[in-house]
Amino acid sequence: MLRPYVPLLVLLALSVVNAIFMVVLSTVLSPGGATKVKSAPYESGMTPLGNPRERFSVKFYVVAILFIVFDVETIFLLPWAVSARRLGWAGFAAAGIFIFILTVGLIYEWKKGALEWD
Repeated sequence: MLRPYVPLLVLLALSVVNAIFMVVLSTVLSPGGATKVKSAPYESGMTPLGNPRERFSVKFYVVAILFIVFDVETIFLLPWAVSARRLGWAGFAAAGIFIFILTVGLIYEWKKGALEWD
């Protein structure tokens, strides 16, 4: 009854053992704890101003989500491009509708000001 799940359980067990092994290995092989040099600012060499837990504007998240949405939807066009000849005019029409909906969405977001940096 559980026979079909045995490979999945073996994979899960191997993944857990591998994760535990990597954590233990990194703990054993890592150099010592934090030093003054390791705790120093590293990006621009300047001490950070303000609290690092300050809230970001929602616009950062909106732009990131818009990028992901349009990026993923663009990826959906790649299989269509590969098989465009086999799909014929029906596939072309479907892709045209898809691109039209993407364009309308982009224009809507543009008009709402979601892409503006203040």
